[in-house]
Amino acid sequence: MVKKILFVCLGNICRSPAAEGIFKQKIKDRDLENFFVVDSAGTGSWHVGNLADPRMRETAHVRGIELNSRSRQIEENDLYEFDHILVMDKDNLHAVKSLIKDHLHPVNSKIKLILSYSEKSDLEEVPDPYYGGQNGFDKVLDLLNDAIDGLIDSLID
Repeated sequence: MVKKILFVCLGNICRSPAAEGIFKQKIKDRDLENFFVVDSAGTGSWHVGNLADPRMRETAHVRGIELNSRSRQIEENDLYEFDHILVMDKDNLHAVKSLIKDHLHPVNSKIKLILSYSEKSDLEEVPDPYYGGQNGFDKVLDLLNDAIDGLIDSLID
């Protein structure tokens, strides 16, 4: 059965497209592409239609990860369409949960912080690198790389 995974951050130009790209690369490397549908979205609409931030694209590219998705805003229907919704921080966790209107079909259990799957970090949130320097983009990729390993392992067990 195909599992649908959605990664969510604020603007869908740094953290969530990076998570999407890393996840896609890891499932390709493990020959698991046929078992997953992967997407990313933002809780805000400022960057809809744009590619990921050039700094994040370049940082990912150096690591062999391509970020080709275009930014979109999460919609209520995504809550029911996707099997797992992984958010980058608590603000976006609350924003995603605020979209829940149909309380007859609970979806809270499928919405989690991505770093809950991390094995190497004690952080709960992936920091937003947008207003920082290069180190922030590298840190995001390191955190996501670890957490996505844990996520994939949990999904294929």
